[in-house]
Amino acid sequence: MDRIMTNCLDKGFYKFQKEFEDAAVRVLRSGWYIMGQELERFEGEFADYLSAKYCVGTASGLDALILACRAVGLQEGDQVIVQANTYIATVMAITIAGATPVFVEPDEYFQIDVDKIEEKITDKTKAVMVVHLYGQAAKMDRITEICRKHDLRLIEDCAQSHGADYQGRMTGTFGDIGCFSFYPTKNLGAFGDGGAIVTDREEYRDQIRMLRNYGSKVRYYNEEVGMNSRLDEIQAALLSVRLKHLPQLTEERREIAERYLREIRNEKILLPECREGAGHVYHQFVIRCKERQVLIEYLKEQGIDTIIHYPIPPHLSKAYAYLGCHKGDYPITETYADEVLSIPMYNGLTTAEQERVINALNQF
Repeated sequence: MDRIMTNCLDKGFYKFQKEFEDAAVRVLRSGWYIMGQELERFEGEFADYLSAKYCVGTASGLDALILACRAVGLQEGDQVIVQANTYIATVMAITIAGATPVFVEPDEYFQIDVDKIEEKITDKTKAVMVVHLYGQAAKMDRITEICRKHDLRLIEDCAQSHGADYQGRMTGTFGDIGCFSFYPTKNLGAFGDGGAIVTDREEYRDQIRMLRNYGSKVRYYNEEVGMNSRLDEIQAALLSVRLKHLPQLTEERREIAERYLREIRNEKILLPECREGAGHVYHQFVIRCKERQVLIEYLKEQGIDTIIHYPIPPHLSKAYAYLGCHKGDYPITETYADEVLSIPMYNGLTTAEQERVINALNQF
């Protein structure tokens, strides 16, 4: 019996093999591998897809977040409100900028609880960094309203929400800057590391373009201390191929998720909820189970792999021990960390494999 993995990247390649290979060969033959026409083309296509004015490619999703923090002027002494149950990269971008994360508990949809944001705002609060976790949008109407009311910058971490929308508007376009990762496992994944920011503000676009290229607008004339964070030509060309098929790929994920939601029936397992008005793209299909470790071992015996997103919240990580947080400070986040489990969800997951997953969960 073949194992069912949590993700299977080669299926995504073979589905559009000729297109990917033609794009790669085109770039190789061009003799131009950094900051060329392929990058410009993809940046324009991705901005158009999201209905944003500008896109700037970066070397990774973390770099996109770091550059966004630089662009909005975060510095030492500033505070940034962020949900406590995010991946640690979100928090790293804040602290690399010198600012301090202020954690907020998540709601029942795994997103930041908007009703708990304002109580965390102080005179040091400079920004809110919202994370559209697992592929579902946060409650962006309320969040943008709060940011306007308190004159706060809004950065969106869209590493898992390519194509997700809230009330018909794409994630990444609500805030000052939206940040994306193109890590290979993402819904819009490259064949290596990659990332991008999108924005409607020309000054942010220009600042990030400069910072990603050693702080230089003109070669060898460096205006600021920047970094080397460029999306290369091959990755840009390959992303253009996948972007063309993203609506089809998203629909396939939604169909798998709808089947899971319809057919998984076990009182020991809590299924994810979808917020009204939010178009979920199911980067992960995350269930909850109080007997998680037993479930993991049981599924493993059935030939089904799983993964935990994420077992250790940032506030309890060794990296952020200096913040002085303790177990019990964020009980909802910690409960999620103890119970969440991502089951197989990827493009190319066959109906037979889906049925095996469903039957195994129902028999647990």
